[in-house]
Amino acid sequence: MRAALLLCFSLFIPQLFLAQQALRAPFEQGVNRSATYSETIAFYQQLARKYPKAFKLQAHGTTDSGFPLHLGILSADGTFTPEKAESGNKCVLFINNAIHPGEPDGVDASMLLLRDLLSNPARLRSLNQVVLLVVPFYNIGGGLNRTSFSRANQNGPEAYGFRGNARNLDLNRDFIKCDSRNAQTFNQLYARWRPHVFVDTHVSNGADYPYTMTLIATQHNKLEAGLGQFLNARFLPFLYKGMEQAGWEMIPYVNVGRSPEDGISGFLDLPRYSSGYAALHNALSFMPEAHMLKPFPERVKAMRALLDLFLDFASKESQAIREARAKADLAVSTQDSFALNWRPDRSRVDSLLFKGYAAKYKPSDVSGLDRLYYDHAAPWQKNIRYFNYFIPGIKIKKPYAYIIPKAWKEVIDRLQWNGVAMKKLEKDTEIEAEFYYIKKASSPDGPYEGHFLHSQVEVETKTLRRTFHRGDYVVIANQPLNRYIVETLEPQGVDAFFAWNFFDSILDQKEYYSSYVFEDLASAYLAAHPEVKQALEEEKRKNPEMAKSARLQLDFVYRNSPYFEPTLNLYPVGRIGNPGSIPGY
Repeated sequence: MRAALLLCFSLFIPQLFLAQQALRAPFEQGVNRSATYSETIAFYQQLARKYPKAFKLQAHGTTDSGFPLHLGILSADGTFTPEKAESGNKCVLFINNAIHPGEPDGVDASMLLLRDLLSNPARLRSLNQVVLLVVPFYNIGGGLNRTSFSRANQNGPEAYGFRGNARNLDLNRDFIKCDSRNAQTFNQLYARWRPHVFVDTHVSNGADYPYTMTLIATQHNKLEAGLGQFLNARFLPFLYKGMEQAGWEMIPYVNVGRSPEDGISGFLDLPRYSSGYAALHNALSFMPEAHMLKPFPERVKAMRALLDLFLDFASKESQAIREARAKADLAVSTQDSFALNWRPDRSRVDSLLFKGYAAKYKPSDVSGLDRLYYDHAAPWQKNIRYFNYFIPGIKIKKPYAYIIPKAWKEVIDRLQWNGVAMKKLEKDTEIEAEFYYIKKASSPDGPYEGHFLHSQVEVETKTLRRTFHRGDYVVIANQPLNRYIVETLEPQGVDAFFAWNFFDSILDQKEYYSSYVFEDLASAYLAAHPEVKQALEEEKRKNPEMAKSARLQLDFVYRNSPYFEPTLNLYPVGRIGNPGSIPGY
């Protein structure tokens, strides 16, 4: 009997050893080693097989690389759907990795975190108020484009992916426009789960300083007031204190000009960025930025420590987070006006205790001219200026509803992907609504992320009666997603669908005239409309060039006659002031 037991034990030991070996992350298998895309997915698949009651790995949609977008779901009690998470009053924490695969710290840190949670039953049981979602590798195409040279400023790992995805898009500029299939799949996945806390892992660029980890939190000013207060008063202090206690003292993201000694500024996380996008969904959102100059193994350990703290806070403060989010959803649903186009407020400043290195200059070995360097032999610690307040450029009073012709499918798709509630008109209907004419829009000479992004948009507002057709879409502005709706549908918004060129066809004139034909029509029209003739004469007095140009004068008459197309520069999304304007609403 004893011999049989010894035999069984001797057979069990190698099996246990092999199982443990199989769960070692690539990060643990070599110095300065980060997991490839295929290694990452294989590791998650292995976790799903080993711990099926607590962890699932799902494949969703597709990406520009042709691979699906994977989502890992960890739950102590088997809560693997958003419906069950909501009914079970769970706090949903969503971690996104490798949006920039050259910044892979979160990829490896998340693997270690999940492995250690799943192999520790006591710790796992303590997280029964949380559902943890993890995208192992978001930018798959960039991950497959693996080299050792694209991050020239970064201290390891030995090999890593590239910032651009399979279509050379920066996915951290794609959350609104959704050019990539990655973002299209992600938008739908995000809207389905509606996480309470969103974390997108990064590695920084910029100045040199002693801290291994820095943190971007979404702009507290632009969050619903209660949610912003919760972020500043409870969430952020917990993270900073926890990191200090863990031996990884953390500082806000060092957004700096020449040197931190001159002060640092909060990051303007526009809706195109991950944290700005998540804020449109009333989430508490963060971008951890590990310091590029610190050794890769240290960065991974610091990232792992921070992810642990996000999880701890979500677990301990699950009810408070859910309550803050629910209040924000209700407030945004009934909010009357929305601020857009936020910019730094340089009139308000805080003081921040900061540790740094002296910024100095010495002759360059390349050019012989002065170059900046940070002198580690001259450390300093002092209070610096911290500009972390923002003010809106404009405020928009929301309408009762927006109405969108079904022709604008790309816009409607994106609203639907994000969970915006819409209804279709049941029959052709003439509706009085407020419309914008685009008076002015500045556009760059060269493309930005595949677009000629409009800015400094000026509009003229007119009330018009127009016929909308059966199947056109009505969006009632009474939703928790009102901020997303207003930010994308108001053409003056910095990341509006108009800014991203979704409506550029309205800026092209389609019909013209032959001068010799229109001369007679113009003459008859001026005779019948003396007010237009008077306006022409006044314009000629103000504009000598027009007075000398027959074509300019004819064009003035054309533009002030019914022959000129009324849809030129007419933004086609109507703003409806009250429910009585739409039959059935």
